[in-house]
Amino acid sequence: MKKPLIIIVGPTAVGKTDTSIEIAKELNCEIISADSMQVYKGMDIGSAKPTIEEQQGIPHYLMDEIDPRENFSVVEFRNEAKKQIDLIVEKNKLPMIVGGTGLYVNSIIYDIDFSETSSNTELRQKLEDEANEFGNEYLHNKLAEVDANAAERIHPNNVKRVIRALEVFYESGEKIKDFKTNLIPTEEYNYVLIGLTRDRQELYNRINLRVEKLIENGLIEEVKRLMDLGLDEDDISMKGLGYKEIIKYLKGNYDLEEAINILKRDTRRYAKRQITWFKRYEDIRWFDLGEYKEKNDLKTDIIKYIEGKLNLV
Repeated sequence: MKKPLIIIVGPTAVGKTDTSIEIAKELNCEIISADSMQVYKGMDIGSAKPTIEEQQGIPHYLMDEIDPRENFSVVEFRNEAKKQIDLIVEKNKLPMIVGGTGLYVNSIIYDIDFSETSSNTELRQKLEDEANEFGNEYLHNKLAEVDANAAERIHPNNVKRVIRALEVFYESGEKIKDFKTNLIPTEEYNYVLIGLTRDRQELYNRINLRVEKLIENGLIEEVKRLMDLGLDEDDISMKGLGYKEIIKYLKGNYDLEEAINILKRDTRRYAKRQITWFKRYEDIRWFDLGEYKEKNDLKTDIIKYIEGKLNLV
């Protein structure tokens, strides 16, 4: 028997937290966070982590669990999330994954063998040095020579992915597979995949307001506390939106207004990338939150869809 699983995704600031908690209350769910920043302790404001009050008694997992001085990989997420799904099912409750980190979602709905992912630290460092010295286009042209399809898919400025594609080729002699051909749907879960969306301008307005609220709520003080622990912009946990921009402000690279404007801009760009990622899923059902005047109507429609997909009625 496949285990039932609800997955709710969408761009940052779309309204995933409120919507998922309302549904969880109705369907007796417990929530697993699929957010690469909310997993870290002490990174509450910048990651827009729901407070205890906002969680309304719904248990949340993989949230506020890892020291920000430690790295947390997609493999670790996959392993921990699967453990929690099993424990939730054993309690006769419905597991629900909620978040905007696409790789985390992929690790659950597809059978990906992470053990086959070879890596060569020296080679990666050499390629990073080349990008710094000769520029992103130079590295991208190098990829185009050995894997034209990957070069077509990957933007020259996405240096991390360009390097990964070159690393795969140099290490294995094989070309890196794309999103559609590399992924085999899981047989482990009977999952229902829900995407939340809004009018683009409405979403961007919400993002701008959220950034202003983060500053009001004490984001600068939060970043100072994390820096006091010895964290800096080179740490993986501090590369998240809201943290790297405020670090630069605190170091004098930006004034506060510039840091806020850059954070708003980069968050809007991130939301756009999230939407592009989630639109690749062929089995996703989208709900436009802007089309609902009443939250209750939205909840009713989503629950009806979930019940139909998971045969809960």
